[in-house]
Amino acid sequence: MELLLFNAFNGLIQGVFYALMALGLALILSLNSVINMAHGGFLVIGAYLAYTLAPYLGFWGALVVGPLCAAAIGLAVERVLVRPLYKRSDPLYTLLLTFGLALVIEDMTRRIWGPQGLPFAVPDLLNTSVSPVLFFVTGYRVLVVAITVLAALGLYLVLRRTRLGIRIRAGTLDLETVSALGVNIYRLRALNFALGCLLAGLAGVLAAGILGLTPPMGNSLIMPSFVAIIVGGVGSLLGSVLGGLIIGVAAGVTTTYYPAASEAVIYLIMLIVLVIRPRGLLGQEGLFE
Repeated sequence: MELLLFNAFNGLIQGVFYALMALGLALILSLNSVINMAHGGFLVIGAYLAYTLAPYLGFWGALVVGPLCAAAIGLAVERVLVRPLYKRSDPLYTLLLTFGLALVIEDMTRRIWGPQGLPFAVPDLLNTSVSPVLFFVTGYRVLVVAITVLAALGLYLVLRRTRLGIRIRAGTLDLETVSALGVNIYRLRALNFALGCLLAGLAGVLAAGILGLTPPMGNSLIMPSFVAIIVGGVGSLLGSVLGGLIIGVAAGVTTTYYPAASEAVIYLIMLIVLVIRPRGLLGQEGLFE
């Protein structure tokens, strides 16, 4: 029983990373219509920049500034590379662009920080267990869950209560009408892309404290994050979070009984959902039906 709880909790933490990644991917896909294969690269950027800044800013400062740097770089990438492709209706162009960008980011990371793994130091206080019985529930893992909940709630409030969020929501439904009302849709898309990269950078910094830093660390999270969007439902941010948590916990529980299938079960869940409910658990009707 203890082993099951241990693996399920590890799966929950992994699912939290999937959920954060999926939130950013869903934002970019909904408004920018970009299948961002470089999303894992922005995770790596946020993590490594936080590692570099930690000696100067401390852990908490790096936790804030790392994701902001990822967002700033995402803003520049959208302006220089992605924006010229918006006029091309075929999403294959941006998919190939971001796929190539992901390879460039990984190679640059190896050249700057080296190919070996690096540890990301977490305050000792956070590494202690919160319970003598559940030794695997450390303060840092509780912090990861808490930050993810706050990030999801913060994104919800931004989209519901701010002018930027209302414009993003409107743009996902009818971008032409939003443009006709006088909104600069290029600036709107740029800010939305940066917001998605911010969430990826945040996931990277949080993941680095548990998984450590390696140049290809984003590769192991990017595909499950796309699965989370499909399972939860394309077009639903809440569904993306739910999908990430479901596949993470499912993979963790499967590890207890059949470790070799822990990755395959993620795609099995996607298959079952697509057969039973093609639009996903909370997806908008008509997207895949």
